[in-house]
Amino acid sequence: MTFSKSVRISLAVLGSAVIAAAPASGQGIYLGLRGGAGIPTGDFSNTDGSSSSTLDAAKSGFGYGVDAGMGIGPIGVYAGFDHMNFDCESSTCNSDGKYKLQGVTAGIRLSLPGKMFVRPWIKGGVTFNELKGGYGASSTELTTERNPGYEIGAGLDIPIFGLFSIYPQARYVGQNFKYDIPGVTNTASTPESKANYMTFDLGLSVHNPLKSMKR
Repeated sequence: MTFSKSVRISLAVLGSAVIAAAPASGQGIYLGLRGGAGIPTGDFSNTDGSSSSTLDAAKSGFGYGVDAGMGIGPIGVYAGFDHMNFDCESSTCNSDGKYKLQGVTAGIRLSLPGKMFVRPWIKGGVTFNELKGGYGASSTELTTERNPGYEIGAGLDIPIFGLFSIYPQARYVGQNFKYDIPGVTNTASTPESKANYMTFDLGLSVHNPLKSMKR
């Protein structure tokens, strides 16, 4: 099995976070898998032709991701990987029209202090995403470079047997891209296009058994 460059980068980031935290049994460590729906917003979802962006007419889609992190008390750091698929719903899109966005994230996560059974948290971080797309009657392909963006989110940790957690979460991701289309020359003045979206995810995480969910 071969992995894309994005997957290899994300695995390295997640692995580094876990390895760095492993010797400290007093720290909370977690690793989770999630899936959910992505909902485009703003110009990225515009279908009435009023948008000046090439990245538009995206339709709600689905994706998956990986999360890892560690924390001391209510303060923690996290890293993640995302892969999202959006269909294209413009009247000019053929059946192959779609956008594929993927990348990695790193940031800070804050939990409410105390010993509540269900632990609410918020997080914010920097994203490094790239996007590929195929749209139009001839299924024109476009690509982007990996650009920095941001995400903010909130969620809950719902413990199961003291070792696992179910974690529903909602996130907003803001991302600007400069795109490349075969046969079209971009210049320094080429405007960036926004690919902003929201996600609603449900995940399952495993926690450091020495910590027993007290993070």
